[in-house]
Amino acid sequence: MSKPVVLIAEELSPATVDALGPDFDIHHVDGTDRSALFAELATAQAVLVRSATKMDAEAIKAAPHLKVIARAGVGLDNVDIKAATAAGVMVVNAPTSNIISAAELTVGHILSLARHIPAASGALADGQWKRSKYTGVELYEKTIGIIGLGRIGALITARMQAFGTNVIAYDPYITSARAQQLGVTPVSLDELLAQSDFVTIHMPKTPETTGMIGAAQLKLMKPTAFVVNVARGGLIDEEALHEALLAGTIAGAGLDVFVSEPPTGSPLLGLDNIITTPHLGASTDEAQEKAGVSVAKSVRLALSGELVPDAVNVAGGVIDPYVRPGIPLVEKLGQVFSGLAAHSPLTSVDIEVRGELVEFDVSVLKLAALKGIFTNVVSETVSYVNAPLLAEQRGVAVRMLTDAESPEYRNVITLRGALADGSQVSVSGTLTGTKQIEKIVEINGYDVEVQFAKNLIVMLYTDRPGIVAVYGREFGEANINIAGMQIARHVAGGKALSVLTVDTEVPAGLLASVRSAIDAEIMVEIDLTE
Repeated sequence: MSKPVVLIAEELSPATVDALGPDFDIHHVDGTDRSALFAELATAQAVLVRSATKMDAEAIKAAPHLKVIARAGVGLDNVDIKAATAAGVMVVNAPTSNIISAAELTVGHILSLARHIPAASGALADGQWKRSKYTGVELYEKTIGIIGLGRIGALITARMQAFGTNVIAYDPYITSARAQQLGVTPVSLDELLAQSDFVTIHMPKTPETTGMIGAAQLKLMKPTAFVVNVARGGLIDEEALHEALLAGTIAGAGLDVFVSEPPTGSPLLGLDNIITTPHLGASTDEAQEKAGVSVAKSVRLALSGELVPDAVNVAGGVIDPYVRPGIPLVEKLGQVFSGLAAHSPLTSVDIEVRGELVEFDVSVLKLAALKGIFTNVVSETVSYVNAPLLAEQRGVAVRMLTDAESPEYRNVITLRGALADGSQVSVSGTLTGTKQIEKIVEINGYDVEVQFAKNLIVMLYTDRPGIVAVYGREFGEANINIAGMQIARHVAGGKALSVLTVDTEVPAGLLASVRSAIDAEIMVEIDLTE
């Protein structure tokens, strides 16, 4: 019996090959040579890549036997996840391989900014002895502001506390108990910016977080303060940062990531109060080796049919075909849930499964729910294995409940959670018809039946004549097309809930304007990540 073919398309560490073991026929190819890649993909059951090999729809189509694409790293920009999922190909990465390296690089940027290390080194190399010009500051007793207290944020917290600093943090999804456990003072974003001597950002890149540090936020900072971004390009508005550095609004900045990479022609590169590195967050020998070994283990699991913890698109392992269609549904419900719960930290969540599904093992739906909840909340890639850990780290109690009775639908899945401010959030979904169409059937106790779409808007307001005309006019004048709409209420003149699907992302300013126009109690836009 021939061994499964595993294709290594880029240079990986010898430890990666060792981790694969002797059970596979290992082939090597230069993944940037498309014709050679396609020839090898014809027989491959697994392919291991880094960032140079593009596993797009064309490459996936050329691999009829492919079961798994393994990216030895965190980013997945070079993998067409949608095409892979449609072809039944699992995509895995190494979400925790670089967290220590990224945390240490962040600390390196902070130290370099505090003591002008790169500039002083360059001057000395040019024969200049300018000690007074490069007088720096101590970190001791300074305030470090961390935006995003995920795993990397927590690692940076521990390292900066060792310098005798005061660490404050902004993370809308962290509980006060978790912050206390880390020895961090939770504050609002504006408070963090105003109080910090060094600000470092570690958030996922979503429509809500893109440009979250702009001109208005930079003006809140001290003129002696520094800002660092080793997370995602675009979290800091580069044009606003350039203006702030030129004007002396802030003292300096450290960037490892950019909106466009490489940042050829960026005016930021010509400033003397900025430190830049070419996206080196994962560029350590240790991180690269961890990434290779991690995905090699995932490949072994995937090809043996076992559950793959770091699968980013489908769950591996023995999952009943009747349960499997519920996985993407529940992940989407999780994203809707986190959007509705964004105003206060989550303290507990119940995943309730009702109907015929409970005859099967539905434990994977709990993992899918947590994966969806945290997908746009934390900076690291969320998988089936780290999602429960993320909940535990944030002090979120999680329960799985099942009930064979489902009065209205054959099967229905509900995510129900309690928030720190005492409020509750719920969202339910089901699969309908022979095509198994994914629908939302309940939000916060209001019955609806809405198909999922990339852009959803949820509004809660007092029911009264003319409301639909008001928000319809607001969206129309802004050239936002409403693709679908449903309104639910319990009694006339009471609270009404509207769910809209729109064709394009809605600017935050427009949402605020609509909320004011209809005096909405809730006004949330939810952008679903595929």
